[in-house]
Amino acid sequence: MLVSFVHAQYFILVLTRVMMILIQIPLFGSDMVLDRIKIIFGFILSLVITTWQPLRPGMDELPMLVFAFSILKELIIGFLAGFAATLTFGALQVAARMIEMTSGFSSGELFNPALGMSGSAISQFFTILAMLFFMLTNGHHVFLLGLQKTFEILPVFAELPQLDPSVMLRMTAQFITSGLQMSMPVMGALLMTDLALGLLAKVAPQMNVFFLGLPVKVFMGIIGVALTFSVILPTLQGLFSNLGKRMIEILGV
Repeated sequence: MLVSFVHAQYFILVLTRVMMILIQIPLFGSDMVLDRIKIIFGFILSLVITTWQPLRPGMDELPMLVFAFSILKELIIGFLAGFAATLTFGALQVAARMIEMTSGFSSGELFNPALGMSGSAISQFFTILAMLFFMLTNGHHVFLLGLQKTFEILPVFAELPQLDPSVMLRMTAQFITSGLQMSMPVMGALLMTDLALGLLAKVAPQMNVFFLGLPVKVFMGIIGVALTFSVILPTLQGLFSNLGKRMIEILGV
């Protein structure tokens, strides 16, 4: 089968969008995944998405300058769609950050290779939890369907739609709110622990509440996280099930 130069340009544009989306997802774009694996996976996805059929009658190859702008357009589309998917994992990271800051876990941060940033044991645990739950609830299927849907509603040679920054801002605010809602039960328990320690400091001034409070708050944080799974898991399932829809919504089409 002969492949024209127009088909080659089409495939490169598809690969550009696919790779830009993939590298933003912690599960696929993590530093723990070898670069060659990412490239092979993106190449296979691009082959599946690309339809090696005759293009529109009369379509010629794109001039190099137009082709360069088309690559830039695909980078923008891929960044926005990947950003919408990444926000799903970002909501859980907001919850983890709020819990670790109030429980004392933030004093023992480690490098998190999945996110390429430092985090405590709580952040590491929440990242692993999100990835496992993402696979268990078929979130990867929803993600791949959303990726394929971007090519249906916004073909490669189509013009870039008018982007609305308010959609991105509203979506980011919604995920920050979701993260706060997931962390609220633990933060409430830790607030009650701080009040109890404050009363203990008044009743028994000779007791060193500072050194006593750190292990108590860490223990309460662990217990609180274990007890709030009934809130975290349903929220995560709702976030993952709408992942593909958000990838389309952020493009404004």
